Amino acid sequence: MKNLPIGIQSFKDLREKDYLYVDKTADILRLVSDGEVYFLSRPRRFGKSLLLSTLEELFKGNKALFEGLAIYDKWDWSKQHPVIRIDWSTLAHQTFEEMTESILARLQQTADENQIAFRTAIPATCLAELIEGLHKKTGNQVVVLIDEYDKPILDVLTHPREEVQRVRNFLRSLYGILKGTGEHLRFVFLTGIAKFSGLSVFSELNNLNDITFHDEYSAICGYTQTELETCFPEHIASASTSLKIDQKRLLESLKFWYNGYSWNGEISVYNPFSILLFFNHKKFSNFWFSSGTPTFLLDIIKKCDAFSIVLQPMTASAIRVASFDPENISPLPLLFQSGYLTIKKIRPDPLFLDEPEYLLDFPNDEVRKSFLSYLLSTFNQLPPGESRDLSLQMQRQLYHGEVAALEQGLRKMLASVPYPLHIGNEAYYHSLFLVWLRLLGFEIQGEIMTDIGRMDAVWQFKGHVVVAEVKFSIEAGHLPELLDAALSQIKEKRYADRYLSSAQRLSLLGVAFSGKEIACRLEVLKDETATASTTAA
Repeated sequence: MKNLPIGIQSFKDLREKDYLYVDKTADILRLVSDGEVYFLSRPRRFGKSLLLSTLEELFKGNKALFEGLAIYDKWDWSKQHPVIRIDWSTLAHQTFEEMTESILARLQQTADENQIAFRTAIPATCLAELIEGLHKKTGNQVVVLIDEYDKPILDVLTHPREEVQRVRNFLRSLYGILKGTGEHLRFVFLTGIAKFSGLSVFSELNNLNDITFHDEYSAICGYTQTELETCFPEHIASASTSLKIDQKRLLESLKFWYNGYSWNGEISVYNPFSILLFFNHKKFSNFWFSSGTPTFLLDIIKKCDAFSIVLQPMTASAIRVASFDPENISPLPLLFQSGYLTIKKIRPDPLFLDEPEYLLDFPNDEVRKSFLSYLLSTFNQLPPGESRDLSLQMQRQLYHGEVAALEQGLRKMLASVPYPLHIGNEAYYHSLFLVWLRLLGFEIQGEIMTDIGRMDAVWQFKGHVVVAEVKFSIEAGHLPELLDAALSQIKEKRYADRYLSSAQRLSLLGVAFSGKEIACRLEVLKDETATASTTAA
């Protein structure tokens, strides 16, 4: 059983040390044969760096590393190209001065290795001189690979506008060199998390091919279901034995937890980071999410009051999610490009058939539960882990119909909200509870929500269905009538009818908030589990 390449981003190290490698070279061959200038957006820890490392070794002609792979007998190994590789994740850029010094030092390193002298200390000019010098020195056109091109901007998104503009202008001048030196370039590939509008790399490089949503490259990063099952059979068997579950159930659980990332609405992939750590630890956990808490994303959602984005699947135009302006941040494209939302389905716009609509939602259970737990922590004073533990307790209480315990959990959640939110900002409090319901596993039905907070929600688990209605009142002392109104609305609008035939147990849940008071009422419409238990007895 081959070792898992956890944290290995060097293709050379991976191959020479015989780590497990999921062969992506057929996609890479198509990539380098069909074009010359590419951009790819993928979330963090999704294999972008390994992809660029593979391209670097390919263009350098390191044939031995590719033996046994799809590209091995289809590539001209006799021609080698000089490679300039810039990885912003390894360069210091805490300040503007640090950023310019570190990129200059990186370019200088490549120049020194090839005995090229710069005539200036301006980074953009040095990049141009390096490209021209390498072409002249070797006689072969140059390959430029830029990893995490957007990291300097992402790291200052919440800083003052002037600082964002300064970084943006610097990167515009640096990346703009790639157009002016086109005759010296064989291949250019940029990767990143976000696609920013206004950078010259997108507006001036008119031959740049953005393959982020390209069907043929939808799985160039990440593992497909077929790749998971064919490349990891021994690890699947080992995890199955360790967890004491059969392989079919294990694969179903892996898909629920870690699959679901898609950029065309059809082909979905696993996050490699989560899968590798799962097989290493042999347990289900939020590996990818916990590796980098998106604090700035949560702050942006709260600042923009954009909670509807994470409460239910939503539609958005292609142009809305494809790019965004770093000086006028919109949370939706940032959430999508960062990997917290993904494309579940693409459908044509009913009015403009050439403009498709994307149906967006969380990719999988790992992201959904983790993100909602952290979002709740921006409202209440409970740590994300405690919010998650409390939600698990309440799920069990819903399953067993323990209304008193459920009320106690809701009171604990309510008590954790800072006092000013109860008095001065009811909208935040309302959003808090909607996020809480989604974390509990309720499917929020947004189309019947009103401006005073009326909503219905459905919770389904192992044949048990709970149809819920929540009522709010700013004034205290109205719990009984609010509960009556909540349950009456479920019955009058017949929300539960669609589940009568399929559910083993069907319950109606009324939740009422009256001032700082809270109460629940549960009515059981159908319970075949009780009948089955009586019969068995």
